[in-house]
Amino acid sequence: MLIIGEKLSIIAKRVREAMFAKDKGPIQEIAKRQYSQGARMIDANIGPAEDGGEDLMQWMVTTIQEVVPAPICLDTTNYKALEAGLKVHNNEWGRPLINSTSNDPERFPILELGAKYNSQVIGLTVGKGGLPADAEERCAIAAEIMARAMEYGMPLEDLYLDPLVLQVATSQDHAAHVIKAIKMFQELNDPAMKTVVGLSNISNGCPKHVRPILDKYYLALLMYSGLTAAIADPAEVTETAKTIDVFMGKTLYAHSYLEM
Repeated sequence: MLIIGEKLSIIAKRVREAMFAKDKGPIQEIAKRQYSQGARMIDANIGPAEDGGEDLMQWMVTTIQEVVPAPICLDTTNYKALEAGLKVHNNEWGRPLINSTSNDPERFPILELGAKYNSQVIGLTVGKGGLPADAEERCAIAAEIMARAMEYGMPLEDLYLDPLVLQVATSQDHAAHVIKAIKMFQELNDPAMKTVVGLSNISNGCPKHVRPILDKYYLALLMYSGLTAAIADPAEVTETAKTIDVFMGKTLYAHSYLEM
């Protein structure tokens, strides 16, 4: 189970201020803490970054990788910023991940970018037509994204399918649809397709004390259904992920399994 640390997001005030000031201290502190807590990829979310996005993404990638031996999930809708980040990414620590393409024609070129730079890509199962209604619609969109990836010369093993987790507080029925979609995605290809979710989306809008509970139990259900990776807070979910991996036989049990 791959945990992608979510804490370096422009949405967070401290991170946003550090980005704009090009202050490495807070960025590197958060990156190192997430790695020590079990994240093996770090998400660098710079938002749309319409002005100065290329420079900002390059700065984020190099700043993080100066102190953490992990690949980066490049998280922005700015195509040029993505390419700029890919150019400086240190692949010695692993291959980068682009977040994300979708079934929106404006996002199709992301697959070409992934193929060009030998990057992995997240395929978000949503398009311009609005939110998918159920697991079956998510699966249909996923199949289209997969076909398009092959057209652009990107191997399917480099594609992570994202079923789009929505807030349980406002879209409770979609929690079950996403679990079902994770199972269905794996049947679309042999070997099974990789899958990823933005885990904390499930608890958005919920009371602070409830959010970690929702995140952990939902992660357990998703992992049981075959989830490959999650963009999440490693401080909340690492123990859950490691324990489920033991129960599912993906990790050999040892008394020290939480430290491994």
